[in-house]
Amino acid sequence: MIYKKEALRSISFPLGGIGAGCIGLYGNGELADFEIENRPNKNMRNGYTHFAVKATGARGSVVRVLQGDTGEDYMGRPRRGELYAGFGFGPSSESLAGMPHFRNVSFDGRFPTAELTFTDEDFPARVRLLAFSPFIPHREDDSGLPAAFFEITIENTEDEPIEYTAALSLASLAEVSRNTAFLGGGAAGVFLADAARTEEEYGYSDLSILTDAADCAVQEYWYRGTWMDGITSFWKDLSGDGRLGARHYDAPGRRDHATLAVYKTIAPQESAKLRFVLAWNVPNAKNNYSSSPDPRTWKNHYATSFASSRESGMYALSHFSELLADTLAFRDALHESSLPPAMIDAAASNLSVLRSPTVLRLEGGELWGFEGVNETVGSCYGSCQHVYNYAYALPYLFPRLERSLRLVNIDYAMDEHGGTAFRVSLPLGALSTTPHACVDGQMGEVIKCYREWKLSGDASFLQRVAPACFRMLEYAWSEKNPDGWDRDRDGILEGRQHHTLDMELFGPSSWLMGFYLLALDCAAEMADALGEGERAEGYRALYRNGRRFLNGALFNGEYFCQRVDLCDRAVCERYDALSYWNDEAGEIKYQVGEGSVIDQMLGEFHAHLVGRPMLFDKDKKESALSALYRYNHKPSMRGVANMWRNFALNDEAGTIICSYPEGARVPRIPISYCEECMTGFEYALGGLMVAEGHIAEGETIVRAVRDRYDGQKRNPYNEIECGSNYIRSMASFALLPLYAGMTCDLSRGYLGFAPVRPGDGRYLYSVGEGYGTVEYRGDTCTLTVLGGRLSLSRFLAGRAITSLSIDGVGVPYRYEDGCAVFEKSVIEKVLVAGLS
Repeated sequence: MIYKKEALRSISFPLGGIGAGCIGLYGNGELADFEIENRPNKNMRNGYTHFAVKATGARGSVVRVLQGDTGEDYMGRPRRGELYAGFGFGPSSESLAGMPHFRNVSFDGRFPTAELTFTDEDFPARVRLLAFSPFIPHREDDSGLPAAFFEITIENTEDEPIEYTAALSLASLAEVSRNTAFLGGGAAGVFLADAARTEEEYGYSDLSILTDAADCAVQEYWYRGTWMDGITSFWKDLSGDGRLGARHYDAPGRRDHATLAVYKTIAPQESAKLRFVLAWNVPNAKNNYSSSPDPRTWKNHYATSFASSRESGMYALSHFSELLADTLAFRDALHESSLPPAMIDAAASNLSVLRSPTVLRLEGGELWGFEGVNETVGSCYGSCQHVYNYAYALPYLFPRLERSLRLVNIDYAMDEHGGTAFRVSLPLGALSTTPHACVDGQMGEVIKCYREWKLSGDASFLQRVAPACFRMLEYAWSEKNPDGWDRDRDGILEGRQHHTLDMELFGPSSWLMGFYLLALDCAAEMADALGEGERAEGYRALYRNGRRFLNGALFNGEYFCQRVDLCDRAVCERYDALSYWNDEAGEIKYQVGEGSVIDQMLGEFHAHLVGRPMLFDKDKKESALSALYRYNHKPSMRGVANMWRNFALNDEAGTIICSYPEGARVPRIPISYCEECMTGFEYALGGLMVAEGHIAEGETIVRAVRDRYDGQKRNPYNEIECGSNYIRSMASFALLPLYAGMTCDLSRGYLGFAPVRPGDGRYLYSVGEGYGTVEYRGDTCTLTVLGGRLSLSRFLAGRAITSLSIDGVGVPYRYEDGCAVFEKSVIEKVLVAGLS
């Protein structure tokens, strides 16, 4: 996506590693949002950290900070409690808005890279800044580096040779710091370290800036003074006739700056590339989200591999070319997929959540996350089961990290009866409790364990998780379950059911029943694989009875709903839930009732993605999808009375959580968040629409979301729900396998595709230990491996296969159940199938 002018205003593109924190690259080129201290820190500027460029030719020198016009309010950004700064003082001086900068900026944001182009009639060059951090499927360690990578391309647009300078300046994070220049090993740079703490103390930090350029200068310190002495002296140094001078102080200082400058003379109409790395190390983390924080600390995973930012920076710089090439290979495969631009944009841009402070990577490599983040602390801790149900990026792209979520949940959040806390506390081993087990979260955990088994083909993983999955599932009818989900064990959910909208339903709904039935189906398959046929048949009997009820009693002739007597106070009394009783209206509060809820067929969305049979009867599903689009999707929010959070406004389009068509009984106080537009829910519905052939409607729903995140009104790399960088937004990644019609069962060596749109096309896939593209051209289907490798023995292409070759060698096969079956083969490059 290309952003210009006003569309640059709200952009903050995160640079950093998975679970390693990030730095924001603003739409105008500013470096801000330094969220690298194991917590969020929105709108935080780290001193005068910035890039600047200088051109020196026959007519003298011109200097510019590598930024465009500021997007900050000209009255200043509120900074409560801070004297002589903030609102009423204009844009912050640290934004460098008042320094000479470029008139024209364009921002090409194709996650995982951002490329900014700067031009100005008064600057004799076109300057391009390519910014990225490695993001390479199945390589979670390289994709978790605590570093931002920059490649500056300077194109001399003049008719004379010009010497150009590119300078990166950085402020220390530590209040008391010591800067040390270094040169050697193919790199030059500055190491900015905390001088008041040791590397083992909580709060310690160090930063490094590095380049591999041969001709460079290092200024260890800016001039120490008061007021604006430091930035004033630096600007005069940079703007002067000579090169940047050295400056050294023996004693530590307070948040000192350093600068690394690179010099290159470029011939007329030629260009050159200059590389920089900014690395960080804040190794020691602790629980800072709780009102009674645990004093125990742990190390970030990256700190178990690198002792300092200088060390990780040297690794980054020495592997710069390889990491860039592999990141670009993934980027291009993703963005060149045969999906409409808005669908690709949705799938790609929300991967940015994985670089945000929403996710942490613990000492043993396990992933853990919040739901989102507040400005300075996480929002809703604990890798929340029901929210992470929607997050479909990790299981495909970084499956080892996703599997770690499953194991952490089983090991630290499940009790002896099979009930789970739907939030895991930190540090691991701390007591994890929630007031209720969450039915969609717990059943989703079973479904996700099944998914991870099928996507990996790992029999040992199945053996590890299956006993826990059986206990979680059977908790539905356990006497130890105080909420009585399926106390009479008939496959129908009743009782008190906590769910992702943060309240409880009483009585069966198609929404939560879908989770329960799909979990029964998946667990039956797991039981069969382990030779537990009797258990499997018991689950299937419940599934069959529940499915009949779902498609009968819960379908109102137009869509699926909830079956509950809103006027029955005894329901609340039965579960000690009188807070749900509305005395004035004589009703139970926070129920769906006769409403059309956006997730009424969410189980079907998951069934498509995990390759299980459909839960809903075809004709009823068709009717319900049409009703959802008619009732829940709003072409304009202007006429909607939304008492909740405002994620869609005015004439923006959106799809609301629950709608009550004319003639339906509207509860006095209906389901929570009823009129909100939350992007993860919208993507799930849009994806289901696409999978079921309602492609235009699905695309309209998704396009409406991305139109709201247009760079001007909202940040396209930060979809919000309960705070910033919200995990549920990664439901958008499911659009890729759904468009490709991808099915995967690596426990049987099977991978299949049946694109929803016939004809030529190219699609990204990522399963097992490899990723790449599958491309249809005429009578050929070509599966290319771009990273890792695949081990397959069955391949389905959606059409009859007439020939098969793997890595250039013809392969004998037989045609069975619509797919080619062959001897298990390791594919390292390409599989080509001829099609009839």
